[in-house]
Amino acid sequence: MTALYSLRDARMRYNGAEVLRVDALDFFPAQMVSLVGPNGAGKSTLLGIMAGLRAGYAGHCLFSGREVSRWPRRRFARSVSFVPQTVRLDFPFTAEQVVFMGRTPYCDGLFESPEDRHAVQRAMELTDTLAFRTRDFRSLSGGERQRVILASALAQQPEVLLLDEPATFLDLKHQLAIHRLLRDLSRQGLLIVAATHDLSLAAAYSHRVVVLHRGAVVADAPPAEALQPETVRAVFEVEARLQQGSKGALWVLYDD
Repeated sequence: MTALYSLRDARMRYNGAEVLRVDALDFFPAQMVSLVGPNGAGKSTLLGIMAGLRAGYAGHCLFSGREVSRWPRRRFARSVSFVPQTVRLDFPFTAEQVVFMGRTPYCDGLFESPEDRHAVQRAMELTDTLAFRTRDFRSLSGGERQRVILASALAQQPEVLLLDEPATFLDLKHQLAIHRLLRDLSRQGLLIVAATHDLSLAAAYSHRVVVLHRGAVVADAPPAEALQPETVRAVFEVEARLQQGSKGALWVLYDD
């Protein structure tokens, strides 16, 4: 299978300090990949490079065989969607209007097309946001806002969905619902790459886990291999073990 993303000798520095160094890393369609690591490990930097939001990196980050920085922005936005941890809007947009913003790469005029409306309706159904579609985005709770931003990303109908802490602000019900949705979308062909601090969600829902530590990849494997106790101990400085649930899902248990 041909990789959608290929990173080779990718490096990033901030104020002279190297914060990311990836020798070789490939991402493929129909995968859900979790990026895990402590604060400062390089997760957000890696996502930013892949999303075309971090200029000045060294080495190569290729999307569909072309350097990310060389893609025409509109064409790139039709294929790759990025969901940040938080979004601030200072104007009185409704939740539905925010989701319509995800259709920007397809817009040729001032009015929404039937395709735009269908994509927005579907995205809001998937993210359970239709109930507050007419509410001011600024009035929503943090979890509701997060789901609206995810809906906007899905309305782009991308090949790749990049997410920085997608469970931020979500209650338990919606944490699980969103991760089930992301897993299902990957099974339908999307590449999902999500940075997360929740090792249990990464273990339960990912096809693959990439562990970052001090800017370097220290593990890249299915969850049962990537989250071995010795790796978790070395990277996170905690004692943990994997437990399999009755339906086969893996969860991380922490020892005192």
